[in-house]
Amino acid sequence: MADSSESYHMATSPSRASRRGDMTSSPGRDLPPFEDESEGLLGEGPLPEEEEEDMDGEELIGDGMERDYRAIPALDQYEAEGLDLDDEDLSELSPGARAAAEEAMRRRDREQGISGRLRRGLLYGEEMNSVFVFWCCSDSEDEDDERPAARRRRLAERAAEGITDGEEEEMIESIENLEDMKGHTVREWVSMVAPRLEIYNRFKNFLRTHVDENGHNVFKEKISDMCKENKESLVVNYEDLAAREHVLAYFLPEAPTEMLKIFDEAAKEVVLAMYPKYDRIAHEIHVRICNLPLVEEIRSLRQLHLNQLIRTSGVVSSCTGVLPQLSMVKYNCNKCNFVLGPFFQSQNQEVKPGSCPECQSLGPFEINMEETVYQNYQRITIQESPGKVAAGRLPRSKDAILLADLVDGCKPGDEIELTGIYHNNYDGSLNMANGFPVFATVILANHITRRDEGVAVAELTDEDVKAIVALSKDERIGERIFASMAPSIYGYEDIKRALALSLFGGEPKNPGGKHKVRGDINVLLCGDPGTAKSQFLKYVEKVASRAVFTTGQGASAVGLTAYVQRHPVSREWTLEAGALVLADRGVCLIDEFDKMNDADRTSIHEAMEQQSISISKAGIVTSLQARCTVIAASNPIGGRYDPSLTFAENVDLTEPIVSRFDVLCVVRDTVDPVQDEMLARFVVGSHIKHHPSNKEGGASLEEVVLPNSTDVPTIPQELLRKYIIYAKERIHPKLNQMDQDKVARIYSDLRKESMATGSIPITVRHIESMIRMAEAHAKMHLRDYVLEDDVNMAIRVMLESFIDTQKFSVMRSMRKTFARYLAFRRDNNELLLFILKQLVAEQVSYQRNRYGVQNDTIEIPEKDLQDKARQISIHNLSAFYDSELFRSNKFSHDGKKKLILQQF
Repeated sequence: MADSSESYHMATSPSRASRRGDMTSSPGRDLPPFEDESEGLLGEGPLPEEEEEDMDGEELIGDGMERDYRAIPALDQYEAEGLDLDDEDLSELSPGARAAAEEAMRRRDREQGISGRLRRGLLYGEEMNSVFVFWCCSDSEDEDDERPAARRRRLAERAAEGITDGEEEEMIESIENLEDMKGHTVREWVSMVAPRLEIYNRFKNFLRTHVDENGHNVFKEKISDMCKENKESLVVNYEDLAAREHVLAYFLPEAPTEMLKIFDEAAKEVVLAMYPKYDRIAHEIHVRICNLPLVEEIRSLRQLHLNQLIRTSGVVSSCTGVLPQLSMVKYNCNKCNFVLGPFFQSQNQEVKPGSCPECQSLGPFEINMEETVYQNYQRITIQESPGKVAAGRLPRSKDAILLADLVDGCKPGDEIELTGIYHNNYDGSLNMANGFPVFATVILANHITRRDEGVAVAELTDEDVKAIVALSKDERIGERIFASMAPSIYGYEDIKRALALSLFGGEPKNPGGKHKVRGDINVLLCGDPGTAKSQFLKYVEKVASRAVFTTGQGASAVGLTAYVQRHPVSREWTLEAGALVLADRGVCLIDEFDKMNDADRTSIHEAMEQQSISISKAGIVTSLQARCTVIAASNPIGGRYDPSLTFAENVDLTEPIVSRFDVLCVVRDTVDPVQDEMLARFVVGSHIKHHPSNKEGGASLEEVVLPNSTDVPTIPQELLRKYIIYAKERIHPKLNQMDQDKVARIYSDLRKESMATGSIPITVRHIESMIRMAEAHAKMHLRDYVLEDDVNMAIRVMLESFIDTQKFSVMRSMRKTFARYLAFRRDNNELLLFILKQLVAEQVSYQRNRYGVQNDTIEIPEKDLQDKARQISIHNLSAFYDSELFRSNKFSHDGKKKLILQQF
């Protein structure tokens, strides 16, 4: 045995001997029980001096080389000790039995938490009592325990694959220093192998482990829903990513192209782990990023944003058809029929083969149609929302490219939020058009959200909703909303009431999906110049959530509806949206309505009633949505409204267009000394208060504001705007408890009066108008059902609109006929003031006709007012005499003489 040991020792390589020396000198190791150090390994004698001196190198090829390869039977056999079974007792396993045994072992490993790769416990024994184990362990047990679990796992995997520590440090970055970019830019850093793998693993772990506040796995449900619908887009909330993986959230906007590519690969692996055969349906999974915190305006995009992930919003003004775009292309060599490729096409340049690798020819090459892969491509143009464009500036627009399953996600007129990558557009023709060093830009879309129903409500905070609900419990909320409309304009309560109802709107209906009934309330303001009609429109533009303002003189038929034009680059016909389409689900305000041509005005007939715009031009036959409220302002023929003529004679509008307006507000500039003085005080006080250099003029204005309408406190404008948004989106009142008989009676009476007086025609549309206004009034109070109060208010507004359009001679008799309807929700003091003003006007007219002059003081017998008051069932006038309304109109009551006096 000594000879064989000596032969074994002679055949051992020097590196083993040196390694043995390293092992014995390593500190902190529990060495296995060896013989004395001087005797050498395995009990052999001391080393010869020549060998000790020549340990650095030994001649392996020499005269005695054959001796190292001689047979040593004693060493070529296993020792019998420790072998319980004889080899003869073992039979060879069949392939099926072997597979079953391996499956059983794998199942056992899974139950014990052992992964498929070599773990530390498999590679290194606990007691470490062999030389082989001691050699394989490079670090101490204590040092290993200090590492994170993921780090130890990767070390073991790398060790099993034969990668040394130095190589491992270069290829795998630990979690601690992923954010340390070592002087590289973000784009360079995430393109390297090690950070890329770390990002890949982190995002995969995020998808697998992210849970919401209730402990539900978020992405498991999202992936399940995505696969049920055969989609390939997985939406990831940026806020969730930033909360869990802040380094990835920092890298993503800086290097979006590279990061999204890694995310897509990781998401695909997670999806295929859940649904292994899903790649038959979707070859790629696209990660879509939503809720990016910063929203950029289109006009604020600059060079700083190039190649960054941005989020912007706007209205889709045009879109092309869906076209195929080369994704992966293969070519055939015409000379040897070799298939070249695949070549993956980028957005920036075309990739072509240089030469054929088979026959070295330079072409020609033809595209292999069967093996070339295409993806969907669509180009849209988004334009700034009309309400966000500063006065006097053209709205900016930007092209966006939609790929894969994003195509046809929006249509012209939709207001969208777009998240995407802001790119240079390397389009040859465009760059020539711009002048070579200048490049056009384009947004490569990643995620699109349509700002449709519910999105506006999402902007409201919980505190806003609480304030809105608390405000709705006020008993006088309707009067407060009416008083809060355009608070900088004095008087005109009927116009403010009509505008408030139109802003809230009714409920659209579509019975059986066959016949649409609009829910929007259209209003026409017509009257004398200088009566704040345009100011009302400007106010609505500010308070409405979405509004488009245009004028009759500056709007053409196609500018209001839609038009077709050729795309300047592709020469393809594209559809451009007009004002009514851009105002979809909002308000379209048209000033100078009477200045429009008849042909242009006729084009909005369909939009006002059917709320759609049909296009049939240049081979494009389609229909666009125009679900908007139309509020128009116009002047009468000759400039001033003549009360001795009917409405149709005063206004140059056809009957079809007039009947499409639910409310007609006639504004007359009448001479009333008291009202004129109060109006002048209000205007002057308003100018004083809002002068830029004035800081102390608030008190004088407050006294003037009180008689603006009533003493009802107004609502702050910002809260009013949120209240309107909330009511429109959340409240949908039903008509189950509506008084149908009352509506039928009033319609019958109105038809009779309309035929007798020859004023505006009353049609079935006016029944629908009353229903819409009743629903709008119910929305104001946040009610779920339309009650009798809502119907009464709708009838009152409808009657006031109808009576105001009559001749002056007919108006008084009609007011008596419908007095019980007109008196609804009117304060008794307001009614008495109206009657008193009529008596004063009669007295002034008598004095002028009788004496040719007018006295400074008008005296009205108290008995005349009492007689008029009894006709409307008012018997006690003392409260009226003590009211602020009575005194503010410069009336006084003399109880002894039983006279009512008014000073001019």
